[in-house]
Amino acid sequence: MSGQPSPDEPKPPAPEDASQADGGVIPVEVEAPEGAASDAGEQAAAEAPPPDPIAELTEKLAAAEKEKKENWDRYLRAAADLENTRKRQKRELEDARYDTKHKVLKEMLPVVDNLERALEHATAASGGKIDPIVEGVQLVLRQFTTAFERLDVFPIEAQGQPFDPNVHEAISQQESDEPPGTIVQVLQRGYRSGDRLLRPSLVVVAKAKAPQE
Repeated sequence: MSGQPSPDEPKPPAPEDASQADGGVIPVEVEAPEGAASDAGEQAAAEAPPPDPIAELTEKLAAAEKEKKENWDRYLRAAADLENTRKRQKRELEDARYDTKHKVLKEMLPVVDNLERALEHATAASGGKIDPIVEGVQLVLRQFTTAFERLDVFPIEAQGQPFDPNVHEAISQQESDEPPGTIVQVLQRGYRSGDRLLRPSLVVVAKAKAPQE
């Protein structure tokens, strides 16, 4: 048959491997020994310069100085806050004490005013004679005055003094021979508690006389 090869015909050569076609060289991967990497690291570490102890100490000292400064700043702030708290509490306590004393004293001042008015009228009615009632009123008034002094409460001198709006309250003005602005009459005595005003004095202030026509 024409489709089958003849036994006498030569057979085609078999294909060679790709490696042989490329020249016959087969690549081979070679793994490094296990201790080679560690030996290289140890060699690099051995070759590196040793750490400078002075530099390490200087760095530690700088960190310690920074921490000390921060701690000192925190201490100063805490001490200042504590001092401010103490001052505020002391001031609040003093204000509370003064307010309490102020309320009590303001309730007692009208009693003293009435005793002074009663003594003034009784003295004028007796015509200068000794009256046991007048003596009794004088004794009670002296007791009030002594108690006020122990509480650091003193009357404000106003008669004949220049008008001071800090401690005086002018009710009216009156023509007088006194210099303008001089207090010519005290309607109600004022009082001072320590360095604070307890009650102003109600006064009449002098003014210049009108020119005569």
